[in-house]
Parts: sequence; C-alpha cells; structure tokens
Amino acid sequence: MSTAARSALDLQWSLVVPVKVLARAKTRMSGAAGPLREPLALAVATDTVAAALRCDRVRTVIVVTDDPLPAADLAALGARVVPDVPDAGLNPALVHGAGRGRELAPGAGVGALSADLPALRPLELARVLDAAARAPEAFVPDAAGTGTTLYTARPGVPFAPAFGADSRAAHRARGAREILLPGTDSVRRDVDTLDDLRAALALGAGPRTSAVAARLPALA
Repeated sequence: MSTAARSALDLQWSLVVPVKVLARAKTRMSGAAGPLREPLALAVATDTVAAALRCDRVRTVIVVTDDPLPAADLAALGARVVPDVPDAGLNPALVHGAGRGRELAPGAGVGALSADLPALRPLELARVLDAAARAPEAFVPDAAGTGTTLYTARPGVPFAPAFGADSRAAHRARGAREILLPGTDSVRRDVDTLDDLRAALALGAGPRTSAVAARLPALA
C-alpha cells in the first residue's frame, strides 16, 4: 500500500449535521405522522448523530441548529452544537459548522452529513469516508439518485457544499468524486416520506426512530 493510501485510511473527520427547527422538520410526513411528526424528526436526527459518533473515522460531530430541544439531546450524546449564525440557508450553515470543525481539528477532513439517516451504520460510514479520503472533494448520492447525503473535503481543500435541488448533479459539476460502494445503503437512505421510512426500517433503523415509527397508525 502506498504512503498516500495509508494516509487516506488514517484520516479522521469532523462531520457537520444540520438539524432543522423541529416545527419545520419532516413536513412531507405531516399527514402520516400527525402529532408525532416532531418527535419523529428528533428521533431520526438522534439516531443519525449517535451512529456517526460511533464511527471510528469520526473525530467530531458538529450539529448546527437553532432548536434548543435537539441541541440539548444531541449535545448529551457527545456532539458539539453551534447555532446557525449565518441564518442564510443550508449551505452557509454547513460552511459555518465546517469552520468550527477545522478550528477544533485542523488536521481532519470535514464533511456535511444529512440528519435524515436513521439506519446509518458506523462501519458503512467508515468505508465511505475512507473512499472520500482519496479525493479532494467527494459526495454520496441519496437513494433516490438526485440528492446528496454526504459531502466531504480533505484538509486544506475549500469546503463548498452544493446541497439543494439536484445536488447530485451540482456536486458532480463542481468536480467532487461520486462514491457508490456496494453494501453502504444505510449511508444513502435518507427519510423524507413514509415510503422512505419503511425502507429505513427494513434496513434496520436506530432505536429512537423505530420506537416512534411503532406508534404511527400509517405503519400499523
């Protein structure tokens, strides 16, 4: 194995996870989740962050949120929580969080991870991060094939996420390497709809998401 390859495998990461104010989260599931929409959003984010913190490639998880409830819960897990100081949309919030990550760990790579990955498996995340370490910028497309669940930049590389509509195409256009590894479905399975939630549960969602999902009449 080359020195560069060994260095890539040794790279640690600071991951930025944006968490919406719960009142605005999971709105596409309002009909299916009803009064459990906000608890479900919190459960999904909590399972995502908990899994990321268990990944041995992850040095720090930085949560960007202005909601005190997830801020407290996720800080209790061990995440660093920062407010959305730019208050100018998702990508500026991620850049703000990444700046904090580089302050905390200058030698680490930085990544933006979706908060909607309740089936995330630490070993699958580690495989993806090892692949990402071999490129200046990289990204993982979502299960639908149009969005992005993870964007990364190596140390010293400008952190320039392009989340939003058709972010898969946007990240490709910026020259980021697309990572599609077999056996990493949990890193791609974000949850926006009831069908997405069913798919995450089939993969094996985390305990908090599973507990809330068990209370949804739509899944009875």
